[in-house]
Amino acid sequence: MKKILFAASIFAFTATISSQSTTDTAVNYGTSITAKDLGNHLFTYASDEFEGRDTGEPGQKMAVEYLKNFYVSQGIISPIGGDDYYQEVPAAYMNKLSRRGQIKDSENVLAYIKGSEKPDEVIVISAHLDHEGMNKAGEVFNGADDDGSGTVAILEIAAAFKKALDDGNGPKRSILFLHVTGEEKGLLGSKYYTENPIFPMANTIANLNIDMIGRIDERHKGNPKYIYLIGSDKLSTELHEVSEAVNKKYMNIELDYKYNDENDPNRFYYRSDHYNFAKNNVPIIFYFNGTHVDYHKKTDTPDKINYEQLENRTRLVFYTAWEVANREGTIVADKVEKVEKTE
Repeated sequence: MKKILFAASIFAFTATISSQSTTDTAVNYGTSITAKDLGNHLFTYASDEFEGRDTGEPGQKMAVEYLKNFYVSQGIISPIGGDDYYQEVPAAYMNKLSRRGQIKDSENVLAYIKGSEKPDEVIVISAHLDHEGMNKAGEVFNGADDDGSGTVAILEIAAAFKKALDDGNGPKRSILFLHVTGEEKGLLGSKYYTENPIFPMANTIANLNIDMIGRIDERHKGNPKYIYLIGSDKLSTELHEVSEAVNKKYMNIELDYKYNDENDPNRFYYRSDHYNFAKNNVPIIFYFNGTHVDYHKKTDTPDKINYEQLENRTRLVFYTAWEVANREGTIVADKVEKVEKTE
């Protein structure tokens, strides 16, 4: 894929500056998240070189190395300690659960910013790092939207929080940046993490999960400034209200709850990594742009991403995480319910 295509798409639009005063601390850091930086990451991360990032395969190993190197370069530490940013997910564990062939050892990638006032309370921002790999003909399934878009969004969100930290404005609560493996095999990396958490699940106050936020679906062709939110009101009234208020204050994106309907036949609430947190009564928000003609096809390439909307949506997640991390009270799961066990 030629990077000139990305350059042309970036120069074709002028980023909208937030209407908030530049004295607003969150905006100072949120506006550091740019379409250009997101695209620079994605044209590498979803390139043919990474061979579709199939779980346990060489391309996926390149992907986790890319993520680790980014965090090291930014000075964002590992919660595991030292130079180890990987939580190993054994093949034996995955092969007991997956029906999609034999899977090799893999790993989640974790990075961390410690909270200044309530470090034991943790917000997890997650996305899956894997995709479908290659077909028998050697054609690469790049997975630019699924979930390269969510992966690079986390990198830019992490960089924005690190800038705040360096300026003495670090979050009051801790932030875990969690890139999970094996989502395409059955939400395996996130399941492993929630069963073997680095931080106790009881201390995990929210999960913001990002899975496909770089494209526009048919339903919104006339209004591309939107995002589907799923699950924000399932376990916590407060998290839903915070999400709505943050969007109104900073972004004014259309929040579409079509797929939040309990009767939605797509059952997206059960189909991405947030579900493993929800099963543990952790309030979640799932950010999703809907499916499109290139979903799970070799044509899901980085030149088709709408980088302006990827920027908008990434900033929305950042501002939501900022509010949850810095607000006076802790998000409460006041609507704990029996979550279905079938997926």
